[in-house]
Amino acid sequence: MLKFTSDCLAPTATILLIIGAGGGFNQVLKDSGVGKAIADMALNMNVPLLVLAFTVAALIRVATGSATVALTTAAGIVAPIAEQTMGTSAAVRPELLVLATGAGSIILSHMNDSGFWLIKEYFNMTVAQILKTWTALEKILAVAAFAFTLLLHLFV
Repeated sequence: MLKFTSDCLAPTATILLIIGAGGGFNQVLKDSGVGKAIADMALNMNVPLLVLAFTVAALIRVATGSATVALTTAAGIVAPIAEQTMGTSAAVRPELLVLATGAGSIILSHMNDSGFWLIKEYFNMTVAQILKTWTALEKILAVAAFAFTLLLHLFV
């Protein structure tokens, strides 16, 4: 029984540890004021909201490895800016912000992403194979989703 549970729980424990570390990083970003600093800087630089949402989510994804942490943190940073621009010419539909943030949150799956290790273990692949396939796939998906979002923005 001990061998069975060890074999089953060992990969899961690693994944949970990585996700927990990503959540901890999310809280550090919030508590340290980094989110507010990014929002203030973006307002001063007049960065388009869709680009900001995508970029912030992508940067957090690369830093933490967690798409969930990237998505929620980027939404927390971009939402106050979106609220300030409502009713102005810079306003963007919330649905498009969700798509841009989601696209940025999946941009790069690498060694600090629990999904990276999950795919590696379940398909019994090497790290090099995962980097050439899974990581490349996620880059393509993110860029295509963001391009589609920008295209939708032209028509909505």
